[in-house]
Amino acid sequence: MHLVDILLPRMDNSGEPFAAHEFDRVREELVSRFGGVTAFLRSPASGLWHDDSGALCSDEIVIFEVMTQELDKEWWKAYRRQLEKRFRQKEIMMRAVAVERL
Repeated sequence: MHLVDILLPRMDNSGEPFAAHEFDRVREELVSRFGGVTAFLRSPASGLWHDDSGALCSDEIVIFEVMTQELDKEWWKAYRRQLEKRFRQKEIMMRAVAVERL
């Protein structure tokens, strides 16, 4: 079993929040494909990183989690590229970890 996390920005690069329907669409796509999703939308996490010039950047993110038996890396790469276009991001962080049900 794998747990896949998708970290999405709450706002675009100019500080405008993305419309709720954008996150609803992601939730619907993941439920349709995987049968379920957990979305952390109400208490956004804070992200910090250094950009290419070394400047400290920050944003607020929401997290979507999906559990799946098989990790179809090609599908996830293609989906990440779609989300990068839709959310106008240079890169969307996705991560997967192997998990064991207890």
